[in-house]
Parts: sequence; C-alpha cells; structure tokens
Amino acid sequence: MWDGWMDFGIAVLVGLVAATLVAVVASIALRIAGRRHRWPEVLTRTSRSPFRTLLLTIALWGAVRTAFPDELWRSILGQVLTILIIGASAWLLASLVVVVTDVALGRYRIDVPDNRVARRIRTQMLIVRRLAVAIIIIIGIGAALLTFDSVRAVGASVLASAGIASVVAGLAAQSVLANVFAGLQIVFSDALRVDDVVVAEGEWGRVGEITLSYVVLDLWDERRLVLPCTYFTTTPFENWTRRGSELMGAVEMDLDWNVSPGRMREHLHDVLEATDLWDGRASVLQVTDAIAGYVRVRILITAKDAPTLADLRTLVREAMVTWVQESMPDALPVQRVVMAEAGAAGSSAASSEPQRRTKTEPAATTEGLFTGSAEAERRASTFTNAIPIVTQDGVDGDRDREPDAAR
Repeated sequence: MWDGWMDFGIAVLVGLVAATLVAVVASIALRIAGRRHRWPEVLTRTSRSPFRTLLLTIALWGAVRTAFPDELWRSILGQVLTILIIGASAWLLASLVVVVTDVALGRYRIDVPDNRVARRIRTQMLIVRRLAVAIIIIIGIGAALLTFDSVRAVGASVLASAGIASVVAGLAAQSVLANVFAGLQIVFSDALRVDDVVVAEGEWGRVGEITLSYVVLDLWDERRLVLPCTYFTTTPFENWTRRGSELMGAVEMDLDWNVSPGRMREHLHDVLEATDLWDGRASVLQVTDAIAGYVRVRILITAKDAPTLADLRTLVREAMVTWVQESMPDALPVQRVVMAEAGAAGSSAASSEPQRRTKTEPAATTEGLFTGSAEAERRASTFTNAIPIVTQDGVDGDRDREPDAAR
C-alpha cells in the first residue's frame, strides 16, 4: 500500500521537475530571442500562465495514469485532468492567437496621418481574433464533453441529424446569424474600419469597436452609439475617412445687401493664415443666394480631419461675425418696415391711379404672351379651340372654328 503511494509521489516529483525544466528552457530561449525581436516579450507576457498551467497539468496527468494506486480514483482523476488539459490547451491556443494579432497590429500604426491601410488591417485582425478565439472555445468545450462515453453517443446521434438541427437553429437565430454575416461583410469588404469617422442616425463619431454582432460609435460629445452590423449593410451612411481624412466644410451667413464680399474675402484670408487648423487646400467665399431681403454668403474651408474641421468652422464663423459687427455694421441683417399715415396713403394711392381715358382716346395696345399680336394669338390657339383670323389691318379677333361644310 505504502509502496504504491511512494511510487505515485516519485512520479509526481519527476513530472514536476520535467515541467520545470521545460519551462526554464522555454524562458531562456524567449529571453535570448527577445534581444532582437519584440514578439518574445509579448509572448511571455500573454502566454506564460497558460503554458505553465498546461505543463503542470500534463505532469500530474502522467503521474496519475502511471502510478496512482487506486484503480477507481485513477480513472476519475484521469478524467478530470484530461478535461483540465483540454482547457489549458484551449487557453494557450487563444493566447497564441492574441500574440500573433498583437504583433501584426504593432506593425501598422493608426496614430499617423495616412493610416487607411493600418485601419483596414486592424479591423480585420480584431474580427479574425474574436472569431478564432470563439472557435477555439467551442472546440475545447466539445472536446471536453466528448471525453464522456454517454456524451459521445449523444454526439453521434446529433451529427446524424445535423441537417435538421441546422435548419431549426438557422430559423431560430436568423437575426443573430444575419448580424454575424453582416459583421464579416463589413470587415472584409473594407466598407467600415476601426477609427473611421462616420455619420449614422444623424450623429457623427468615430468607430471605436467592430464585433460580429454590433458596431460601437464614439460620438463627438463622448456618448456611445451602438448599432447592429445589419444597419451598415442595409442603411446608407456617410464615411468621412473612406479614402482619406481630409474634409471640406461650409460656413453660411445671411447678411444685408450692403455687405461687401470682396472685403469679407480679404478678412477671411487673414483669419485662415493666422490659424494652424486650416490645411491650406481651399478657401472660397461666394454669394450663393440673394432673395427675401438677405444675401447668403457661403464660406468653404478645408482641414486635415473632422475634429479639426469642426473647430475651424466655429473659429471662422466667430471671426466673421465679429468682423461684420465691428467693420461693416450696415451689413448686419435687418428687417425694413415702411410706416405711412392713412391720409397720406390714400392721397398717394389716388395720385398714382391712372387718369381715366375719354371716349375719343384710343386704348393702348399691350403686347402679351397670348394677346396683342398675331404671333401671340397663334400661340394662344394651341391651348384653345379658336383660330386667330388675321386681317389686313392686323388682328381682327378670334372666331370659332367652323366645319368645312359650313363655309
């Protein structure tokens, strides 16, 4: 009896020593490789715990399988340690996936001006990492369950009816699967990337996270807008950084007709030259409308990205308003109302009334679009059933069309 436990203790000690030696050798090798490369440091920081857990579990599993004295407890402990080995292996594989993606993402920085490729790689890498980790977890759980004989028998019957089960599951989780496929479509079609600036649901913000089911937008006022992936595959949205981050914005002002666009252009040039927010690509001041008593002035300016453009628009708007108030007060928008007394208004209206013609005075002929000339009468006939009859003296009038038999 004691000999069996002594042999088990020796087996456990040998397994622990072997696991320690393997861990030490791996640590030394990574330390040497870390002098030239960056990935050993990331690997050590991320995979150290699952690797040591796996070595320890394998050492105990080997000792139990070879030297545990009790047959009943040997099978039970062996089953438990087998499940732990599967779990530790899945943990190690998931950490290796994280290490690989972190090293790949470290080569593509997104804190540089031209980061379109880096944002695309980052978006795809993050989705692939989540998908790979999910697959590893599912496979690990399945492998752990298949260690039981009863579950293995049930699994065989489930595989036999996989077609029916897949149809039922697809119908039950239709919306979930639609979001998953929409997430994959977004990522690999390059329609949306992490750190893109988009406008959705009337809000503009930066894409903070893309998953297989939803997208998180970090709005400009520090709110978070969570939208399903199907939104971006079925609803039009604006992507301000699809090809580049440079943008053009407009500042519109309604001013009085006394405004001088030339002087405004000169002041606009001075304002833009004095700020670093303007990227120097374009600055245009145009009068786009002049109705309803106002002159609409539109200023087009450019900036390197959306946040800079927002600040630049507010800066230009404030500077132009202040300049109009100080240098051109006559250009401020006003409403004009003409006040007149009732008696004066009546006499004015009477004096402006045309004098009544006498019977001998001929009426003035006014040429219109459809009256007053032969061409106008002919034009009017296309909208009526009357034919203009032109006499030698001019337009005699319109007569109803008569049938040929009555003429």
